[in-house]
Amino acid sequence: QVQVVESGGGLVQAGGSLRLSCTVSGLNFDHSTMAWFRQIPGKEREGVAVRRNDGITKYADSLKGRFTLSQGNAKNTLTLEMSRLEPGDTAMYYCAATSSFVLWAQSLSEGAYEVWGQGAQVTVSS
Repeated sequence: QVQVVESGGGLVQAGGSLRLSCTVSGLNFDHSTMAWFRQIPGKEREGVAVRRNDGITKYADSLKGRFTLSQGNAKNTLTLEMSRLEPGDTAMYYCAATSSFVLWAQSLSEGAYEVWGQGAQVTVSS
C-alpha cells in the first residue's frame, strides 16, 4: 500500500524558518516524482515545489529563493526547507507522489499525482 506522511510544520513568526518532511512508502523513491502543494485559506490548492525522479527540482515562481527541496537523511524522505516566511505562507501543506510519468510542464498540477498525505499546518504570525 502506497502511503505519504508529512511531518513538521507548526507556528513561526514572520521572517522565521520551518522544515517539512515527507516520507513515502510503497513507492520506489528514486523512480517517483514527489511534490509539495499548499492550500491557503479561501484559495485553491497550489503547487509549491516538485522533485523529479532524477533529482531535478522546480519551484513555483513566487517562492523561488525562499523554499528549497532536498532529499532527507532518512530513506524515501523529501524535505521542504522554508525560510523568510511571511504571513501569506500560512496554509495547509500537502505532499504528493506518483510513480507514473509526469509531463514536467504539469508537474505542479494536482492532477499529476494520485497519492496524497493528510497535510501539515504551517502558520506564520506577523
